Amino acid sequence: TNLKKTDEGKNIGPGGPAIMSSPTPLDVQPILALDGYLSPFIPAIQHRYEKFREWKDSIEIHEGGYDTFSQGYRRFGINVQPSGEIVYREWAPNAKEAFLIGDFNDWNRSSHPMERDDFGVWQIALPPKNGVPVIEHDTKLKISLILPSGERIERLPAWITRVTQDLSVSPVYDARFWNPPTGEKYYFKHPHPPQPSSVRIYEAHVGISSTEGKVGTYKEFTRDILPRIHKLGYNVIQLMATMEHAYYASFGYQVTSFFAASSRYGTPEELKELIDTAHSMGLTVLLDMVHSHACKNVLDGLNQFDGTDHQYFHAGGKGQHDLWDSRLFNYGHHEVLRFLLSNLRYYMDEYQFDGFRFDGVTSMMYLHHGIGTGFSGGYQEYFGGEVDEEGVVYLMLANDLLHTLYPSVITIAEDVSGMPLLCVPVPQGGIGFDYRLSMAVPDMWIKLLKHKHDDEWSMGDIVHTLTNRRFREKSVAYAESHDQALVGDKTLAFWMMDKEMYTNMSDITPLTPVIERGLSLHKLIRYACRCVTCPRSWGEGYLNFEGNEFGHPEWLDFPREGNGNSFHYARRQWNVVDDDLLRYKYLNNFDAAMNHLEDWYHWLSEPQAYVSLKHEGDKVIVFERANLLFIFNFHPTQSFADYRVGVEEPGEYHA
Repeated sequence: TNLKKTDEGKNIGPGGPAIMSSPTPLDVQPILALDGYLSPFIPAIQHRYEKFREWKDSIEIHEGGYDTFSQGYRRFGINVQPSGEIVYREWAPNAKEAFLIGDFNDWNRSSHPMERDDFGVWQIALPPKNGVPVIEHDTKLKISLILPSGERIERLPAWITRVTQDLSVSPVYDARFWNPPTGEKYYFKHPHPPQPSSVRIYEAHVGISSTEGKVGTYKEFTRDILPRIHKLGYNVIQLMATMEHAYYASFGYQVTSFFAASSRYGTPEELKELIDTAHSMGLTVLLDMVHSHACKNVLDGLNQFDGTDHQYFHAGGKGQHDLWDSRLFNYGHHEVLRFLLSNLRYYMDEYQFDGFRFDGVTSMMYLHHGIGTGFSGGYQEYFGGEVDEEGVVYLMLANDLLHTLYPSVITIAEDVSGMPLLCVPVPQGGIGFDYRLSMAVPDMWIKLLKHKHDDEWSMGDIVHTLTNRRFREKSVAYAESHDQALVGDKTLAFWMMDKEMYTNMSDITPLTPVIERGLSLHKLIRYACRCVTCPRSWGEGYLNFEGNEFGHPEWLDFPREGNGNSFHYARRQWNVVDDDLLRYKYLNNFDAAMNHLEDWYHWLSEPQAYVSLKHEGDKVIVFERANLLFIFNFHPTQSFADYRVGVEEPGEYHA
């Protein structure tokens, strides 16, 4: 089943855009049926919906609709025409002169001037030579700008699709003209898999996926890691750190070139092959999308691209993220919307991704960006003066565009605030995501392990946290986050087994109480996250970070000055799970068994789970879902024989 694009902009003809009729007012009754507590905030919900409609209508009238507007990458940046002519366009309104420079003209700063239109867009067309583009494939180039002050600055094209870094020369990236010959281009062979009814997500980072102390490659991931993921029973891959980022240790969250897939791991064609191969295995592939902020780099980023601090970003302090030391987009600007929405479209069309996990959604939706703010759940926090309406409306536009053009797309929000209507379709007054991450769940497990003895765990509190979701809004649960794997923190396995992971994980050594407890709780915690899902949602998901399925024995530490730029901990030790003498295999096998069981019974996509028992003394949780009876015994010392539990469905049950 292929993702299909609908025919947006079809009302555009020779006479220009059709006259837009007044939009249908938002029907608030479904919102109130979903959550009656939203009643006092209906005016705020209607207002943001009206702002969304204003932007959508403006795009329809002035740009021809979503389909045309979101293909900005075909107009801006460097594009090769069928004739071999190269056309380069760049928006730089503050510049007074602009020149294209590069290897092709020996970096001559005056030989190839660009022309400016009334909107600050610069353009140059380079005729072909004997039908061949005059700029050679994979050669370097830049745009050189003259500012009103007379100062000359040089930048990487904002829409560039390939940048490379040579750390032996400089940490600054070089822009490259990517136009491989036909024989070197990758052509997709496999259709997109059908949208899964429930998502079992494997979150992966290509660079750390090698057992060796180095940066892993797309080719190696395709060959070595995709078969592992498939065998484990996951049906979705979420690729981290794929958009180009200057600092490797940023986990990919300091993006410099938004349209460039990271060259650390290989070429664009090799990433396409990875995605296509995943599709051939029935795996859906999501991109970790960073539109919440941008790296503040000037020479190889968007910051001060045309010499001002307010081209793509807000000016002054409003455009600075104090915690992340990065720049914040101006979501209320027409050209910024073109850039960001086209960025989504580019990865969907050019790389055939199936959707996105949006990073930093909390930062996007609030003027305080979540810094120093605790969310109590009071609804005034979601609709008051601290909400960044432009950020919310951008997310509505992004989700509406994606779900309009690609009905099978999946979008996931990383939000810690609990914003109501986050996962309600935009036409119904929501922000339009399909899923939200259940970010309170991993925090709960860490707090229990750090601050409570096993016999102090509250079954009621565990069930409450696992099931505390917005009504009819789908969530993705996870036992631990990728941040916990970083040096300075601990994974669940490390919290429970610590130094004994180095000495007592072999089957030829005695099974110590620490290892036995760690193995058992690791399985129970992850199984509970997969199963004890919200009784008020229709469909849920589960996420695992690469390596945590088998209790990866060491932390993750990217090369940096503080560790001698070592890659020793910036890798995944697949050798320990492949060693049949080590006990990591039991965690890995249990993880696979859970996934395959869910694939057979589909409980994540069932409408409800009925929790019938939360026994604090016995430390037992019992619930039913998808005609299955789940019984969890969290007691640290007691097992129970002939344990009687009630069931909603009478009959004979088999283990």
